Amino acid sequence: VQLQASGGGLVQAGGSLRLSCAASGRISSSYVIGWFRQCPGKEREFVAVINWSGGDTYYADSVKGRFTISRDRAKNTVHLQMNNLKPEDTADYYCAVSTWGWNTAQILKKTNTYEYWGQGTLVTVSS
Repeated sequence: VQLQASGGGLVQAGGSLRLSCAASGRISSSYVIGWFRQCPGKEREFVAVINWSGGDTYYADSVKGRFTISRDRAKNTVHLQMNNLKPEDTADYYCAVSTWGWNTAQILKKTNTYEYWGQGTLVTVSS
């Protein structure tokens, strides 16, 4: 599986961006696709995840109510709609695939649950 993330950019606080993650290769119905983000000098942190088949979702508390993850199975693409952006949302955003299937939140939030990673797309939110 290869992943291509896009949609990052510069936006003012309170604005919106929509990230996309296009997957090539077979995406099994048991897979989950997640978004993570990383600031320089910090660890990569979980943002959101979606179950490829059932559409179940789970969000980090810091983005709940502002970000929405969705999937387009016909286009093998996952989107992350980010609204009411804050300066602290500034980071490189990465999408990733786990073949482990839907799991507990504790498992889904871990980076080592995910075997395939795309390149980052930079989101910068100015105050």
